Amino acid sequence: MMKSPDVIYLYIPLMKELHMNWSEIKSLPRKEIEGLLFGLAQYNKMHQFDGYDEKDVSEMAKDKPAIRSDYYRYMELKRSYEERAGAEVKAKSLAGLIK
Repeated sequence: MMKSPDVIYLYIPLMKELHMNWSEIKSLPRKEIEGLLFGLAQYNKMHQFDGYDEKDVSEMAKDKPAIRSDYYRYMELKRSYEERAGAEVKAKSLAGLIK
């Protein structure tokens, strides 16, 4: 187990982020553990830019251009979940109203 990446990619995030103990982790089937980790990853993606607007992202992107693409993926993911939930999104432009 010491050479296995499972320790880093599975057990540590479950223990740290989801506050699971070792016996809980070992009692779950692998599929459930993978589902929990996928949910945790989605949660982190969906909330990584909370509190920032496009102006803030533009300022940060001056130093690290990859932030801009991460932000647009975040916005797309957020939009898709809002559509699934049936949330009504206000259009900011005429083109948004036409869609």
